[in-house]
Amino acid sequence: MGVPDRTTRTVDKNLIRTLARQKGYGLIESFSGPGGMSLGLEEAGFNLLYAFDYDPKTVDTHRRNLGNRCFQRNATEVSGAELLEICSLRKGELALFSGGPPCQGFSKQKRGAHLGDERNNLVSEYIRLIKEIEPRFFLFENVAIFGQKRGLKHIREMQTVLENYTLYPHFYNSADYGLAQTRERFIMVGCRNDLGIVFQLPPPTVSKWKTVGEALAGIPEPPMDYKDHPDYPNHQRARVTDLNIKRFSFVKQGGGWQDIPYELRLPCHQKVDTSSGGWPDVYGRLQLGGQCPTITGGFDSFTRGRYGHPIQDRPITPREAARLQGFPDWFVFEGTRGDVRSQIGNAVPPPLAEAVGCAILDSLLMIDGALPNPDAEETCVA
Repeated sequence: MGVPDRTTRTVDKNLIRTLARQKGYGLIESFSGPGGMSLGLEEAGFNLLYAFDYDPKTVDTHRRNLGNRCFQRNATEVSGAELLEICSLRKGELALFSGGPPCQGFSKQKRGAHLGDERNNLVSEYIRLIKEIEPRFFLFENVAIFGQKRGLKHIREMQTVLENYTLYPHFYNSADYGLAQTRERFIMVGCRNDLGIVFQLPPPTVSKWKTVGEALAGIPEPPMDYKDHPDYPNHQRARVTDLNIKRFSFVKQGGGWQDIPYELRLPCHQKVDTSSGGWPDVYGRLQLGGQCPTITGGFDSFTRGRYGHPIQDRPITPREAARLQGFPDWFVFEGTRGDVRSQIGNAVPPPLAEAVGCAILDSLLMIDGALPNPDAEETCVA
């Protein structure tokens, strides 16, 4: 399943966005989450026609920020024919079908869970919908480990069922696409064979990785009373015990639990040899000049990873986590604090989605004659 050879093109993404919007390339998104992929793909130039997700609060977030185009649906009860009818399209006409079926079943943090997690069956539903719709392109997103042994069964299923598509698998580091976060994702782009073109993977959009300090610049401290900040939605500090705050106060930038005095450490850390480096990210403090590790739904807890604020003695807030995920400050997440954490941690970073969407649109515009021949030695850059 290697990536075919391809020429190199350099095309201004603003030109692609303008031409794509003139063409009105339609997008249907499954397993849409709160809207990270939808936002990024629309920024690239796609027109979102319909989106769906099973989680009601996630749908609320999507609808609040991106218009009333997302609906609460169970993928097992959705048919390609229905989606085409809703969007007034015929089979084969849709420009792009995208989606990121739930990835928790493939998480490397759950050893063996991929073998029996029923959520993994939703990948087959995604494949079924592509078969029923036959879009010109599809975009599949998941955790990086999906592209390795754990997802091999479903990758083979894609190859077999979607035999009329050329598949372009790739591992993406989000830091290469404008995030201050080294989040790795597996993305599969499928190009229908009858289109007669070789899809080009998007090159990095930045020459230098953004830092945590740059991502969090200008945001004020959240209110001390645990309320939401009046000017920054979802900017609310976590409730942390005084003891944990004291522990964290000893941690330097880039440090972790090993910086905490022995008598203040958790009992489990008192039994660990500090030279072994066990759980280095627990009680970890971010560095202003560095990057954040993968944001998860546990980002507001000192014990869940390196999510401590680089300067203040507290975990990062949902708003700060959203910035590290590439969301603009106007994007509001709906639901309880737990809902918001989960949505942010599971979201597709919009800048990464935009870069991949730009590359797909580059191909579509060449197919439709709006951009030069692919043999020209020109790459979709910012």
